[in-house]
Amino acid sequence: MTSQAETVTVRVPGKINLGLSVGPLREDGYHELSTIYHAVSLYDTVTVQPADDWSVHVTGPWGDRVPADASNLALVAARTLARRRARRAKVDPVRIDIDKNIPVAGGMAGGSADAAAALVGCRELWALDHIENDMLEGIAAGLGSDVPFLLHGGTAIGTGRGEQVTSVLARGELHWVLWAGEDLSLSTPEVYAECDRLREEAGTVPGTPEPSGELMAALRRMDTDAVADALHNDLQDAAISLQPVLSEALAAGLDLGARGALVSGSGPTVAFLVGSQTEAIDLSVGLAANGPHGDIVRATGPVPGAQVVHHRNSPEPYRALPTPHRPGPPGPVTG
Repeated sequence: MTSQAETVTVRVPGKINLGLSVGPLREDGYHELSTIYHAVSLYDTVTVQPADDWSVHVTGPWGDRVPADASNLALVAARTLARRRARRAKVDPVRIDIDKNIPVAGGMAGGSADAAAALVGCRELWALDHIENDMLEGIAAGLGSDVPFLLHGGTAIGTGRGEQVTSVLARGELHWVLWAGEDLSLSTPEVYAECDRLREEAGTVPGTPEPSGELMAALRRMDTDAVADALHNDLQDAAISLQPVLSEALAAGLDLGARGALVSGSGPTVAFLVGSQTEAIDLSVGLAANGPHGDIVRATGPVPGAQVVHHRNSPEPYRALPTPHRPGPPGPVTG
């Protein structure tokens, strides 16, 4: 067993859903889903270190929107892993510091990302060599539907309620411009409820959700225009119904030259697909000048999931969870 580190810092990306098909409501209260996850280079940084008591501290552009109490999902993740470890030996509490750059309640799984980072960081901090990847993924699935994907990152199909993850081969990279409205947030349960209401109103009965063959084929070729044509999100109409400014943002980005656009997940972050870094810069500038007010970030994908980037007092390199995808460089923030 390796010796315990004093601090471990983990970088974890946000995600967008390139395709999201929502099926019927299940007996457990979740909807059956088929989604294609895509991790992008917009990162939270999570640092864990031993402490006398459990605590979480949040800074960064979105830090004031994150709970710093026992409900924080990163803290819940750490304590859950500690209980699993307690079957063998007691571990010390940790202080968790989160630098929050992924929008909160924005459809990019920022809370789930922090939970994934806490699991990876605490496993390293506590030298939990016996906690294998499959076991960590099982713990992650119990914390939230998006947490297992963010352990790995890349591009992947999510089924069930999203927690059953299978990697997708997607060579190359895609360029994105992400728009997040200021003081704009959506509750995931609220968006799903609105989706159900709109379907009932329209007399639509959802079938079994399946991944889009067109989108899968486009990703295998990493054909930007084909991916753009295949983007879809069954929750988009519901998100727009609750926050009509999203329609304005989508229209503005497409008018300014985006190849494709969609609301990410339950929203309200809007993801615009472009063909290059130059196009991303041009669209960022255009949105800042002519679109609805919001934070604008350039990003690339796919990128790996939660990875240790700093490990004090350990000469051993971190063994990341496997991913078949080549990372893209992080994009600069604009706007």
